[in-house]
Amino acid sequence: MAKAKTRYVCQSCGYESLRWQGQCGGCREWNTLVEEAKPQAVKTSVKQSASGSAGGGRIRGAYGDVRPQRLSDVSMSERPRLVSGVGELDRVLGGGAMLGGLTLVAGEPGIGKSTLMTELGRRFGAKGESVLYVTGEESAQQVRLRAERMGVATDSLLLFPETNVEAIVAAAYDTQPAVMVIDSIQTVWRPDLTSAPGSVTQVRESTAALLDVTKSLPTTTFLVGHVTKGGQIAGPRVLEHMVDTVLHFEGDRHHAYRVLRAVKNRFGPAHEMGVFEMREEGLVEVESPSALFLAERQFGASGSAVVSATEGTRAMLVEVQALVSTASYGTPQRTATGFDAKRLQVLLAVLEKREGMKLSQNDVFLNVAGGVRLAEPAVDLGVALAVASSFRDVPLDSGTVVFGEVGLGGEIRAVSRVEARLAEAKQLGFERAMLPKANAKGLRSPKGIELLPVGKLSEAIDLVA
Repeated sequence: MAKAKTRYVCQSCGYESLRWQGQCGGCREWNTLVEEAKPQAVKTSVKQSASGSAGGGRIRGAYGDVRPQRLSDVSMSERPRLVSGVGELDRVLGGGAMLGGLTLVAGEPGIGKSTLMTELGRRFGAKGESVLYVTGEESAQQVRLRAERMGVATDSLLLFPETNVEAIVAAAYDTQPAVMVIDSIQTVWRPDLTSAPGSVTQVRESTAALLDVTKSLPTTTFLVGHVTKGGQIAGPRVLEHMVDTVLHFEGDRHHAYRVLRAVKNRFGPAHEMGVFEMREEGLVEVESPSALFLAERQFGASGSAVVSATEGTRAMLVEVQALVSTASYGTPQRTATGFDAKRLQVLLAVLEKREGMKLSQNDVFLNVAGGVRLAEPAVDLGVALAVASSFRDVPLDSGTVVFGEVGLGGEIRAVSRVEARLAEAKQLGFERAMLPKANAKGLRSPKGIELLPVGKLSEAIDLVA
């Protein structure tokens, strides 16, 4: 009898090996390879043409009966979008959920993923669209308790407490829902695989089955996913390639604000962002994030700067706070919350080398107020000015908003979407805007805002600190 073919799969990164080895060849972690049986190949049904001639067969797959065709013959009819009515979610999705689209929503436990999915049940149910909510982590009673707390009362929301992917696929074909929610993908399993639910193989193969039913119906499917301690999506990396859209739910559970960020979107702009506020009745969308993030800003305090950042098509103003103090221990601390710690190290080196600020013997703490994370280079100038303000203990001008990328030579480099940044600053009542000189050339300033173009970091520090 032939021996069953097996393989060894890393439970951290999905690396596969034909033999067991102590260290993973992909992520270099130890003792993460687990023996798993290879899944059976999916059999495709071939329908021969009536003439039975070669090349007349069609393979029925996820997209129905298809055959190769010329590029010019491909139909360009757009698939309709399902507008949920949750403005911030529709913004991130590019105008609504696409029929036949598979969306992965990932985030830390308790961040609000299930709450947002339950809110979708209310919004789509109010429009008469059926929603199949597959709950693998909670019972139907638990979901109903959350729904009652949120005021969700609709018969269009179908609860299905199941984890067997074959039963889920059968229920989807039976109910033909407009929206299907899988909460969560780490609990779904295929019975023909020997590995445990949540393993690399189970997650990958279960997602493939759900992708097939999503494209066949078609429906809109949301997969709720977990994240690791490092903030990465749990499971194989290929999972992010299989889905059409990847959304990250960010925020601190101790803060009321949540940020939904698009990391990948085949049907709309990537890196779009939506902001929500967690309340007792559920997630409430925030229409003006800038006003929310600046609501508790203190005036006259050193180390505070207002920066203009863009996320997708949205420009928003956020307060950056810095605290520079004498180091109490031998090694100075550098701590950043909401900002890349390595980028902070670079900016501190520029301040010390180019501006003569002796920061090597000081602790530096940086915080982006409101729990939001900033990653674009235009935030550099605000971070550098906040650190310089705290180091000199001189408050920055509270009526000035700043943006610009800082180079290693201390130069201020140009950034994009300047008009949108200035329009947002004007709407919130700011009187001055500090920006790179390269962006100021030929730029029409909005009425009521004075432009402060700077070419070097020293010029910016002299103007406001």
